[in-house]
Amino acid sequence: MSITSRVMACPESDVWAVLDDGWLLGLWVVGASRIRRVDGEWPGLGAKVEHSVGVWPALVDDATIALERAPGRLKLQAKAWPAGEAEVLIETRTVPDGTEVTITEDATRGPGLLIPKPLRTSLLHWRNVESLRRLAFLAENRVPQDDASNAHSHRAESR
Repeated sequence: MSITSRVMACPESDVWAVLDDGWLLGLWVVGASRIRRVDGEWPGLGAKVEHSVGVWPALVDDATIALERAPGRLKLQAKAWPAGEAEVLIETRTVPDGTEVTITEDATRGPGLLIPKPLRTSLLHWRNVESLRRLAFLAENRVPQDDASNAHSHRAESR
């Protein structure tokens, strides 16, 4: 099981604004190449993000399913066959410098379980360090909705 953490210089609400938007999953999850569909209830229990994994033209279509969404906690079943499936737990907590985000992940089904646990843990950790880096870029640089609306309307008025 891999446990990877990062402190992000933003409030928890900015992290959750990214996590709660299934369309952004492809921007921060390493390996997700594109998002094809997001259930309107995402990330509610059983809601699904349909994604593709890999590099074009060798893409595999699969899905991630929300198993639990509670304050500061999101549990997912990530599918990426033929590699298999994994359970992913994302947790946040406020710290003095912002928000600590922790991803706990391990394979649960499929060929990924055949990789020796120490190697599998190292590979997942390496991948999740980059996923958290990407998530931080998005969360730390969010434009508040009011500012984004004002910037959009200002551009429209100046045309």
